[in-house]
Amino acid sequence: MRLLACLLFPLSALAFATSQPAPDVDDDAATVIAGCRIEPDSQCPNADLRGADLRNQDLTRMNLSGANLAGADLRHAKLDLANLQQAHLNGADLTRASLQQANLRGADLSGAKLVAIQAWGLFAQGAQWQGADLTAAYLEFARLSGGKLHQANLRAADLEMTWLSRADLKGADLRDANLQEVKLAEANLEDADLRGSRQRFGNFQGSNMAGCKGCPGGWD
Repeated sequence: MRLLACLLFPLSALAFATSQPAPDVDDDAATVIAGCRIEPDSQCPNADLRGADLRNQDLTRMNLSGANLAGADLRHAKLDLANLQQAHLNGADLTRASLQQANLRGADLSGAKLVAIQAWGLFAQGAQWQGADLTAAYLEFARLSGGKLHQANLRAADLEMTWLSRADLKGADLRDANLQEVKLAEANLEDADLRGSRQRFGNFQGSNMAGCKGCPGGWD
């Protein structure tokens, strides 16, 4: 009898376990960080995502207005049409991220790494880019008017038809950049370096070119 009981007990335990409802498992469940669902169209205003690992994530149309993304890893992230107005992205790494028509108005990107970003039609009026690395960034038709870009690295960036009126580009590196039809009216280009840049049809009316290297003449 003892032998029979020993044989029947594991079987009864297995039957009990298999009779219990299995937990729901969503293979497509979005990553959740600090209460923010990391997926397209998610609403995460003012979220605390400092230092978050968001590499390769699809953040299309997400509302991240006022969010703190300082030091976050956003390499290769897709942020097209995202709302990042007034967001904190200082020190973040957005290398090769896509920001097509995203809203970065008033955002802080000081010290951020934005190498080779794809940001056609970006809205970033009044944003802060001090010391940011925008090497080879694609910024055609972007709105950067009134932006703070002093000491920013924009070497080989594509700024064709970009709005930079009244932007502060003091000491910025714009060597080999595409500045064709750029709008730089009343911009501060003091000590900036534009050597090797293409400037055909660019508007430099009223800009400050004191100490500028490679700035066009005849705009006094």
